[in-house]
This record gives sequence, C-alpha cells and structure tokens, in this order.
Amino acid sequence: MPISTAEITKLRELTGAGMMDCKKALDEAAGDMEKASEILRKKGIVKAAKRESKIAAEGLTAVKVAGNMAAIVEVNSETDFVAKSDDFKNLVGLVLDAVIAEKPATVEAALALPALANKFSEAVAKIGEKINLRRLALMEKGAGENIGAYVHMGGKISALTVLEGGSEELARDISMHIAAANPRYLNRESVDPAEVAKEKEIAGEQLRAQKKPENIIENIVKGKLDKFYGEICLLEQPYIKDEEKTVGKLAEEAGAKIKAFYRYELGGGMEKKSSDFAAEVAEQLK
Repeated sequence: MPISTAEITKLRELTGAGMMDCKKALDEAAGDMEKASEILRKKGIVKAAKRESKIAAEGLTAVKVAGNMAAIVEVNSETDFVAKSDDFKNLVGLVLDAVIAEKPATVEAALALPALANKFSEAVAKIGEKINLRRLALMEKGAGENIGAYVHMGGKISALTVLEGGSEELARDISMHIAAANPRYLNRESVDPAEVAKEKEIAGEQLRAQKKPENIIENIVKGKLDKFYGEICLLEQPYIKDEEKTVGKLAEEAGAKIKAFYRYELGGGMEKKSSDFAAEVAEQLK
C-alpha cells in the first residue's frame, strides 16, 4: 500500500532518521510503524540520527586529481582519533571518487549519489560518531592547462590550483604556497569592495587620530591598502620559496596564468565544543 507523507513524518519524529530512510523502512514494513522503527534501529540509522546534535569539527580535507578533473573535499568527524582510522579514510576516498566521477554541484547532490547512498549513516553506525561531508569543489583543466594539488599535515589543509600554461610542478608549488599563506582572493580586483572601503575607513581614522595632515592621509592610506592587498591577494603575496618575488611574478616568468584556486583548512570557521570524555563514553554505551 502507498505510504503517506504523514506516516513518513511521524516515523522521522519518532526516530530522528532521514525522510528517505523512513520511507524505505515503512515500505519494507508494509506501513507498520513499530516494525519500521525496528528496521531503522537494526540498520543503525537511529543511532546515526542521535549524533546530529554533536559538533563534528575534526576530520580530514583531501584532494584527488584524475585526468582532467580534480576534487577537494572536507569530511568531518567528532574526534581526531576517528579521523585517523582506516574506515574514515576509506570513506573520504569514496567521496573523492564519487565527486570526480559524477561532478555534483553541491554537498546535497553528492550525498544523493548512488555511490554514497547510506554510506555516511552506515559509517556513523559503525564508528559511533557524527560524520558529515561539509564542503566540496571541482576543477576541470582544458587544453594547455595544469592542475596542482597539495595536502599539508596529513589533511589539516588541502589546496588545488589550475594554471593556464606552466607545469604541474609549478601548479603544485603554488598550491603549497596557498596552503601556507592562506590567500583569500586571487587579485585586488576580486576583493569585496565593501571590505576595501572598511579598510580605507579604518586607516583614515587611525591617521586622523595621530593628527596626520589631511593632505598626506590619502597617500598613506594608499600605501596601507597596497600592504593589505599583499597579505590577502595570491598574486601579490611574496612567494614562500623566494620572497624577493610575488606569486604573480613567479607565474609570469613561467609563462603561466593562475586561473583558479581552492584552499580548505580543517574546521575553518567552525566552533569546536569541549566535552566531558567520561560522559561521552557513557553515552556511547547506552
């Protein structure tokens, strides 16, 4: 018999499992709510749902280059211990393979892929921690382009760069620089105008507080902005292997142009919650 939306919603409220998992369980149980709930428990999906309130800020960032495609992902766990396990690393590898093969545009689209269906809830049930795919990005190189990847500290930071011209070695070196220097923009033209306006305002107020004459403030602010761009724009940053030249100059000398880049730092922008380890163990034993 057809399963109604109301029944699916009720089972979801009872178990905390996802809508599709609830529908499949109800279909399997021929609409029997108690049996469907038992099916979810046996599959470990209810256990997975109970982890939803946890903060997963550990894990790994990872990259993979395959042919003309490259992917960068961040998969989170609750503890560093789990992130170092083979089960977790295998899951990250599975995600990278699926993303490159199917080219999903969003995390939601990736999680809906047949290759990843139920993989996260199964991993949660096996490992006992909340695990989630936080973000992903894809790069595709065209003719005459090169992709370089770099992973730092075993997955704490990952970077990808695609160049027009140059070489894979140069693209990798620039990715290494990106991992270390954390540029936020490619060039000054791509910086948010509101951010530039705020920097100018702050610099001007600081100079006026120092009683600097108005006729020289404009030139000093320009110098401060140049320094600001040099800190946040990849092309204007001093290259980590040769600080006498900028990354832009490095690429120019090699006849290359930086087309795009990504940098993922594990847990960037996330709040980590301290917890009582004994309490966590007790909860796992429930």
